[in-house]
Amino acid sequence: MFKRNYLLLFCCFCFIDQTYCDRLQQDTAFLTSNGRLSEQLVDKIILQLNRVYPQILTIEEAEKFRNPKAPLHSRLLNFIAHLKKKGDKPCQEFYRALQINAEHLYNNLPSRKVLSPTFFLACFSIAAGLAFFMYCCNPGNKSLIVFPRPEPV
Repeated sequence: MFKRNYLLLFCCFCFIDQTYCDRLQQDTAFLTSNGRLSEQLVDKIILQLNRVYPQILTIEEAEKFRNPKAPLHSRLLNFIAHLKKKGDKPCQEFYRALQINAEHLYNNLPSRKVLSPTFFLACFSIAAGLAFFMYCCNPGNKSLIVFPRPEPV
C-alpha cells in the first residue's frame, strides 16, 4: 500500500500545474524581448488592472509603470516583478488582461505551449515500469519472475 502511494504521487508530479507566478517567471523573457509588447499595449494592461482591480495596482503604482520618461523595457520588468510580489491572483489577472488585449501574443507564450505526447508517454512508461518492478519485487506476491523449482525426480 505504501509503495502504491509513492507511485501515485510520482504520477501526480508528472502532470502538476504551474501557478500563475511560475508561468509569469517563465514568460518574462518572452514578454520583455524587444518589440513584443508595445507601449500602448502595456498602458492598456496597466489601466485595466488599475480600474478593475485597484487593490492589485493603485493609481500611484499605475502612474509609475506608465511613466513615459522611463524606458519601456525597465518599466515592464518592474511591473512584472511588482505583480509577482503581490501573489498569484495579480499574475492571473495580468494574463487575463493580456488575453483580452493581445490574444495572438497570449496564445504564443512559452508557458502556454502544450507538452508533447512524448512527455506523457514517457511519464506513463516510467509509472508502468515502476509499478511492474514493485509488483515483481514484493516478497508477498508470487510474481512472474519467481518460478517454482522443479521437484527432483
